[in-house]
Amino acid sequence: MVTLPWLILFPPIAAAFSIALLTRRSRPASAALAIGALAVSLLSALALLFHSLGHPENPLMEISIPWIQLPGLSLEFGFLLDRLSILMSLVVTGVGLMIFIYSVGYMAHEPGLPRYFAFLSLFAFSMLGIVLANNFISLFIFWELVGASSYLLIGYWYDRPKAAEAGKKAFLVNRIADFGFLIGILMLWSFSGTGSETRTLNFLELARRLESLSAQGILLPATLAATGALLFCGVIGKSAQFPLHVWLPDAMEGPTPVSALIHAATMVAAGVYLLCRISFLLAPIPQVMEMIAGIGGFTAVFAASLALVENDIKRVLAYSTLSQLGYMVMALGLGGVTAGMFHLTTHAFFKAMLFMGAGCVIHSLETNDIRQMGGLYRTMPATTRIFGIGALALCGIFPFAGFWSKDEILALAFAHHRILWIVGTATAGMTAFYMGRLFCVVFLGEPRRNERHSHEAPALMIWPLIPLAILSVIGGFIGIPSFLHEAGGTHVEFNFLVAVISNGAAFGGLLLAYGIYVKGLAPARWLKALLGPLNVLLTRKFFVDEAYGWINRNVQQRTAVGLNLFERTVIIGLWANGIAKTTGAAGAILRRAQTGKVQTYALTLLIGLTLLIYLSGRWAP
Repeated sequence: MVTLPWLILFPPIAAAFSIALLTRRSRPASAALAIGALAVSLLSALALLFHSLGHPENPLMEISIPWIQLPGLSLEFGFLLDRLSILMSLVVTGVGLMIFIYSVGYMAHEPGLPRYFAFLSLFAFSMLGIVLANNFISLFIFWELVGASSYLLIGYWYDRPKAAEAGKKAFLVNRIADFGFLIGILMLWSFSGTGSETRTLNFLELARRLESLSAQGILLPATLAATGALLFCGVIGKSAQFPLHVWLPDAMEGPTPVSALIHAATMVAAGVYLLCRISFLLAPIPQVMEMIAGIGGFTAVFAASLALVENDIKRVLAYSTLSQLGYMVMALGLGGVTAGMFHLTTHAFFKAMLFMGAGCVIHSLETNDIRQMGGLYRTMPATTRIFGIGALALCGIFPFAGFWSKDEILALAFAHHRILWIVGTATAGMTAFYMGRLFCVVFLGEPRRNERHSHEAPALMIWPLIPLAILSVIGGFIGIPSFLHEAGGTHVEFNFLVAVISNGAAFGGLLLAYGIYVKGLAPARWLKALLGPLNVLLTRKFFVDEAYGWINRNVQQRTAVGLNLFERTVIIGLWANGIAKTTGAAGAILRRAQTGKVQTYALTLLIGLTLLIYLSGRWAP
């Protein structure tokens, strides 16, 4: 049991180093190393799962090794093994392994394949480090490693300007968010040692101390609220919540398997997982919880609206990810740790499958534009069926996995926040419409590009999708909520009325998309005319990127120029150089007094004695 977390965490980084040092010239060996290492991690996570199920009396275990021991400060490297970390480890390794295998087929003709698999392995190691960490310092180190490895993967095709820019954008946007996250960690550290106790950032120890400090009135609610809000900044960046959502659609410039990995099982899930892990800190702060739920709900409907008019198949799925992450964050803001993690898990199944299905289409047609696709059910029947299962699960259609997890979130909102329930239900209808539009345009109707002959993807790209398709169908029946029940938070029972309304909204969206894009009952141009100016706003993504560009040019750059001028004139010119010049001038004056002539010194002494005698006589009583 003690060795299992080590066997989960370290095989991917061992594979990354081995590829970089030993097999970088061998494509098959590099792929085998990466896949084999993640398979070891998956088997170890499964062993941990079976141990947990076999010992329900011990739901939690911590393994800790002292790292830094100083007076007043104690840091360790360790693992926190509970139902939350076990489930997340299975998601990362299980879904990740399918993506690794799929990558062999998708990237078959890529000359830099060893480098690609080294980056993938580094990414998996970084994410598993976040999942298993037992303290904020370890988590933050792996958090930043995820940011670095995502930069490498998104910008994998660094010779393409758009890919290079997308990698930089993802990295910089997350650094802005992580600055607030780090300040929140430092605030936790500052008051964790109140009294005679040694400061700590261990999750379990912090939970005990914060409860005690709050009960004694030592820790003010305003301080705790500010800390919680700053910690949430990290979530806004990693899980791409409004207004720092702008990096995620551009991340589609990376290879499609990277998109599947980032959007399904790793990077964007890190923020939601962090919220679950620190729920002990946020739950007692109603203002912060309400803010979290509000941002999540807004992101859900905002991103879904952008997906309505998107024509890039991967970007439609990217905005869908943003929307579903909004659902998860909304659930956690309402106190639903189980609901949020349940949807994170099922979403990993069908979203990874959808991205890889989109990759099969792109691999066949060599285009991302859905306006150049159509009628693919004839030549790509396996991809069509698999993509259809994923679309139905994402729309929340009964009895697919997405129905159960999304319904739990909507039932939670119905019980505790009716406005967010309305927002969530409207988002469900919008999700069904844009996924219906995507499926109808790409797979149904008549082919739109006769000059290209589409074909089914290779078996190596189809077979990894099958386990995910099965989980997308049965994921709601395998007991994930009951397994997570001990994670805490608010739990609500199945609400038949909520389920009927959400399914009605989803079926309505699907039927509307089918009527417009297959039956032609209302041409799409009529819909654009009906939307009017709103269509321009949606197409231009509400001008958020333009707003950031304006802020960068007119605020950030001008502020930088002003600070640069202040530094050169005041700090360097007047302060640093001024002190140096004043000292030099004073030295020059004093140097003139040092002539080296005895008669000059004697004259100076005589003048001084004369002044002393004169002044002493004048001031004598």
